[in-house]
Amino acid sequence: MSSPSQQQFIQYLQTELEISEEAIDLALRRQEPSRGPLHILLWQHGLIDLDQLGKAFEWRVNESVATAL
Repeated sequence: MSSPSQQQFIQYLQTELEISEEAIDLALRRQEPSRGPLHILLWQHGLIDLDQLGKAFEWRVNESVATAL
């Protein structure tokens, strides 16, 4: 089961970046601690473009700052 933060990120990817559930499922199946974060895996497999990757990074940074406050 994923953490609430991971679930929020997946929600963001699906609603704002319009990433398909299938693409996210593929990346999640390949996700291991040594392989990196979900958004990197999506990009490595050609499932998102650089613009979407940048937006995903921005969301993660903003989310980290918000939870730190």
